[in-house]
Amino acid sequence: MELTPRALFGLARNTVETAVSVPGRVLDLLGAAEAVVRRADELVTRTERVLDETEALVGRAKAVTATAEDVTTDVGRTARTSRELLDSYAPIAQKAQPLAQRFVDDLSPHEVDAAVQLVDQLPVLTKHLIDDVLPILATLDRVGPDIHQLLEVTNDVRQAILGIPGFAFMRRRGENKEDI
Repeated sequence: MELTPRALFGLARNTVETAVSVPGRVLDLLGAAEAVVRRADELVTRTERVLDETEALVGRAKAVTATAEDVTTDVGRTARTSRELLDSYAPIAQKAQPLAQRFVDDLSPHEVDAAVQLVDQLPVLTKHLIDDVLPILATLDRVGPDIHQLLEVTNDVRQAILGIPGFAFMRRRGENKEDI
């Protein structure tokens, strides 16, 4: 195939145009590459931020999980203790329930007020009991023989009075005056 000058000129012109446009296209390509690199840098920066936030969230989630585990352990321990107490006291409560019900049913507001007043006086009662009553009770073992002696002396005096001459007459006279 033989090239005509016109075809050769067209081919040369296309080659020159292509050659002339290569640096511009290379520059455009470099600009596009720079834009891609900038966007990649922005994406990396954003990804790093997201990663940092995710790590912070994971740390908080671990702390919450640890706290939840502690709470769960405490709740389990409390539930076991509650169950043990219920198991221990349930029979007692079942036995006491009728008595407590009777007590509550029979208790009047006046009796509750009196009980409250009595409880208010417990410190004073305790002091008097300890300071006054208990020391007297401690001496009762010594009083018993004294009372027996006193009764014997009283009986002896009675016998002596009954033995006085004329006492029977005075006694009858006194009884007659009571009848009038």
